[in-house]
Amino acid sequence: MEFKYSRIFILGFGFFGISIIWALYNAYIPIFLQDTFHLSKTVTGFIMTIDNLFAVLLLPFLGALSDMTRTRIGRRKPYILLGAPSAALMFALIPVARTHESLALFMGTIILMNFFMALFRSPVVAFMPDITPSEKRSQANGIINFMGGLGALLAYFGGKALYDMNYAYPFYFGAAIMLLANILVVLVVPEPEEYRVPGKKISLRKLLSETSHKSFGELKDNLKDVFTSHERSLLAVLLAIFLWFIAFNSLETFFTSYAKYYLGIEESTGAFMLGVFSLSFMLFAIPAGFIGGRFGRRRTITLGLIIVIGIMIAAYLVGEGSKPESSSLSDPVVMTFMGLFFVGGMGWAMINVNSLPMVVDMTTEEKLGGYTGLYYFFSQAANLVAPPFAGAFLDVIGYRTLLPFATLFFILAAVAMQFVRRGDVVRRKGDALDYVPDMD
Repeated sequence: MEFKYSRIFILGFGFFGISIIWALYNAYIPIFLQDTFHLSKTVTGFIMTIDNLFAVLLLPFLGALSDMTRTRIGRRKPYILLGAPSAALMFALIPVARTHESLALFMGTIILMNFFMALFRSPVVAFMPDITPSEKRSQANGIINFMGGLGALLAYFGGKALYDMNYAYPFYFGAAIMLLANILVVLVVPEPEEYRVPGKKISLRKLLSETSHKSFGELKDNLKDVFTSHERSLLAVLLAIFLWFIAFNSLETFFTSYAKYYLGIEESTGAFMLGVFSLSFMLFAIPAGFIGGRFGRRRTITLGLIIVIGIMIAAYLVGEGSKPESSSLSDPVVMTFMGLFFVGGMGWAMINVNSLPMVVDMTTEEKLGGYTGLYYFFSQAANLVAPPFAGAFLDVIGYRTLLPFATLFFILAAVAMQFVRRGDVVRRKGDALDYVPDMD
């Protein structure tokens, strides 16, 4: 199938919808848990790992399952059609569950929502390398992350206005947009012809048994490759991914709480500040992909980490100085944070856009789904560790530890990246126009 950038942009709507959901979820669920149900920061952190627990347990399995799937519409789309509507419904019911002030009802709703999100996340991610050749994957992932950044931006900026009117409105809005975005992907983006064939008749028990054997057997084999290979690039890049996602997820989970309980501003303003980070991430995602393709993914990721580390240190110093006098976006301290986050989003784009292509370019076409699951195994394992770990620090020492905590793990990730020697662009020599997009 011919590669087209237009298809990547449309595929990006899947990430656009997913990013809206996660931005709103991470911004407001910790506040609900602490304000409505009076839970500690450590317990809140554990609850915020539910999505990551599902990811660690299910994404390798679902990646392999979608690799094996054959239907008339392809191997990834059936999971989108099953997962996206169900997740949207559960997400819209979260504020309804909160109004009943029943922790059991609230927890049941978010557990089901997280399960359905996990059901289609790995197939959506694996869709991109399915339709993209190796030499275009950094550029394509830049487009995908641009769309994801746009979704997060809409959630943070639009979500503030909606949240200030009624805390339920962002959840209704996010559910509707996510559902429509993923339906668009299913209707417009074709899968490769070799996967759009009727599957052989097979019992559900046999399919699950074969997939479990393939997925967890493959994950075991892949992890064996990670830890026993004489060449340590795969281990190094996955360790770096693990470390920088500990840093990032701790910020994403607790920054609105930090803004409310330490800086003394409204949680919607804290979410808006995160929106500035998403704005610069969105604007720089596509350039970050082309920079990675031109100068090398490892160099680009390392530079991005240096930028983010510098921004985290500066933000900590600002937060330890004078506190905001109001929640107004024109307050000098709030504006300073937004300026720093704008630069930080550029660095995060350089990191995030180029990491998945590094991992999938360390394997064969037949194992793209499995290695996508491996990438998410490490990133979600980090997200499983980060919220309770950071929450414990916040309970013991206070919110002032949040930014130093994240900075430490970004530094460790930068060190790990220096041991990566593979995963850059696989390309033919002399193809001088490879980096010029054939926009169609």
